[in-house]
Amino acid sequence: QVQLVESGGGLVQPGGSLRLSCVASGITFSMYNIGWYCQAPGKQRELVATITSTGSTNYRDSVKGRFTISRDNAKKTVYLEMNSLKFEDTAVYYCNAERRIGGIKTFDYWGQGTQVTVSS
Repeated sequence: QVQLVESGGGLVQPGGSLRLSCVASGITFSMYNIGWYCQAPGKQRELVATITSTGSTNYRDSVKGRFTISRDNAKKTVYLEMNSLKFEDTAVYYCNAERRIGGIKTFDYWGQGTQVTVSS
């Protein structure tokens, strides 16, 4: 059974920091591209950052320079280091693991999400 379990969310003041973790089980973690997505109330789920199976990273413009995605394949864990948090970063953050075979998304798994609230 595949599981992605996020943790690390919480309440933080503007300018503060959080580190989200996503621990995977039931998959060959090193073969998966991992993404962090966020969904604010009333909005669609949006991509925040991705890290490929080979370690390449990509970020949405609004988090560049503030967030860092990383992975530890031995621990089957991906992290999202979030610094200089802003009110607009408030959302539920989800971890996604996908694997493409022949360029086609063949496997696609989601975690249950962790709430990040930025408030003074």
